[in-house]
Amino acid sequence: MIANLVSFLRGVAGGEKDVFSRTQNRLTMLYSGLIMLFLIIFIFVVYFLLYSVILHDQERELETMATEEGEIVEDYLTRNSKGGLYGFQGQEVVLSGVDQFFYYVVNANGELVMGDEAISELRPELFGLVHGWSPDRNKFRQETLSAHFSEWGPRDKGKRDDFRPREEHHELRLLMTGRPIFFKGEPVGMLYVGKDISFAYQLFNWLLIILIGLAVVFFGVAFFLSRVMSKKAMVPISKAFTRQQEFVADASHELRTPLSVMLSSINAMEMTVDTQKDEFSGKVLSNMKDEVKRMTGLVGDLLTLARSDSGTVELRRETFDLRPIAEKAIESVGPLAKAKGIKLGFHGPDTLITNGDSERLTYLFYIMLDNGIKYTPNEGEVQLFIAAEGKELVIQAKDSGIGIKPEEQARIFDRFYRSDKVRSRQMGSHGLGLAIAKWIVEIHGGTIRVDSELGKGSTFTVRIPNHLEK
Repeated sequence: MIANLVSFLRGVAGGEKDVFSRTQNRLTMLYSGLIMLFLIIFIFVVYFLLYSVILHDQERELETMATEEGEIVEDYLTRNSKGGLYGFQGQEVVLSGVDQFFYYVVNANGELVMGDEAISELRPELFGLVHGWSPDRNKFRQETLSAHFSEWGPRDKGKRDDFRPREEHHELRLLMTGRPIFFKGEPVGMLYVGKDISFAYQLFNWLLIILIGLAVVFFGVAFFLSRVMSKKAMVPISKAFTRQQEFVADASHELRTPLSVMLSSINAMEMTVDTQKDEFSGKVLSNMKDEVKRMTGLVGDLLTLARSDSGTVELRRETFDLRPIAEKAIESVGPLAKAKGIKLGFHGPDTLITNGDSERLTYLFYIMLDNGIKYTPNEGEVQLFIAAEGKELVIQAKDSGIGIKPEEQARIFDRFYRSDKVRSRQMGSHGLGLAIAKWIVEIHGGTIRVDSELGKGSTFTVRIPNHLEK
């Protein structure tokens, strides 16, 4: 269970890219979160009920004690006094309720008539608490006292015949109440009674610790069970997705051969048809050739993404100069830019040695440049920058194109997403180029982002750790 938790935390910290791992982690947190939510509610309800029941029981006992002792005082006054509580000091009336910590009888002038407490040193503090208090407004009171008093104990451990007083410190939690004393139907004073409920709060503290401990244990169990449940829930989805990957990969691979044959056949037909005399046939062949090329590109992109999803593609790292690769990419898209009158620019150092997969980085350059050319109007410009900043390789493609809406910038790297579908189809875009670019950047451990403004163009910035072989 602990090993699974550590593995999960490491996966989250490392930023796992696999969609099923992320989904399973979300399901795990969802299941365990729901279980823990109900557990926390249960703990809160149990603690609150026990707290209320125990405290109410203490209040009931204290109220009964005050009532019984008040009746004793009133009965004594009825039998032995002619003037109420005046002159009552020194009378022998024993009030010793169960668990009683103190009691005080006060006359109408607030003077202490008689009383007793479990710790005599605390009389000033205790009487100060009840002096002037009217229980009519607040029937019960709770107060905390820091008590320092002397107890007799052994001077040294193991010696029982040598005792001395020692100072003890205690936190006392007192519950107090009071009731009026009546004599011949008239109130003549107050009886205050207090009870030590420190043990009850100790019980609450221990109960809270036990419940928190149980919550921690149940969290581990809930996490383990949630992990197992989420794993089982992902099994059919994972199998279906694997079959889909296999189908896309196999279909893409099988389609490449007939498409290549079709393109070769069209090229052969163009050689045998005089397009100047038969313009219709030439136009048909040209359209067919463009569509076959577009389909070939789409199939190639699908195959690339299918391989990336399978996780079997290995990154071939090699040390090479990035500038010739960038120049080659500029050269390859030159005809596309020339057809639209777009000015291509390249900026970078004479030599930029880096480490990575040269083939995939070449494809990355092509995607970024091709994307900029497609969405830049005629007579615009596309600039490519490469540089080394610290331990990072920076690649930037800047165009003067149509720009991207702010709300769409976060989605342009999604597969098959096109902000303007009609215009994208006219430009031959099928919404996979930037998704592939993001995948290439991520397998190199880098990031890609876009800064864009409508009507002013876009800037795509790639940052890749520059791991040079030593």
